[in-house]
Amino acid sequence: MPLKDYEEKRDFQSTSEPRAFNNKKGKKDQSPVFVVQKHYASTLHYDFRLELEGVLKSWAVPKGPSMDPSEKHLAVLVEDHPLEYKDFSGTIPEGNYGAGKVEVWDEGTYHAIDSGDKKSSEEKIRDGFKKGHITIILDGSKLKGEFAFIRLKKAKDNDWLLIKKNDDHAVKGWKIDDKN
Repeated sequence: MPLKDYEEKRDFQSTSEPRAFNNKKGKKDQSPVFVVQKHYASTLHYDFRLELEGVLKSWAVPKGPSMDPSEKHLAVLVEDHPLEYKDFSGTIPEGNYGAGKVEVWDEGTYHAIDSGDKKSSEEKIRDGFKKGHITIILDGSKLKGEFAFIRLKKAKDNDWLLIKKNDDHAVKGWKIDDKN
């Protein structure tokens, strides 16, 4: 989804969210970043964002991510966000799209599974995004290890699942409420 969609939904006279035209590419030699933002909008949810091709691919995850592989959480693909949004914490004023408090809940770097360098990782993520199945390794302070985003076939195109894979970082019975 183009950044134009992001721009059109916001009134930058009243929100402190970053503008899309300020977008900058990530550094070529560094791992791409991810951020999960806790968003107290009309309903509490978590926004999961992955850096890809100079933007943040973004999903709204109503129940938030989980470290328990038995949990499969809906992740609704939303408009791309500018890379600068990874640092955004603040309150989006009433009357604005997404009104409510936003805080960074977790952040770190990620790469595609079985990739040796940033270029091959980006290619795998890009291809996986098009096919509807992305497998990544997260290195955050709360979220670590292998995760998958899988687009649901018999639902809307923007409906995906977020699943923690069973690895050394998996925690059965993990609840997001315990990890605030």
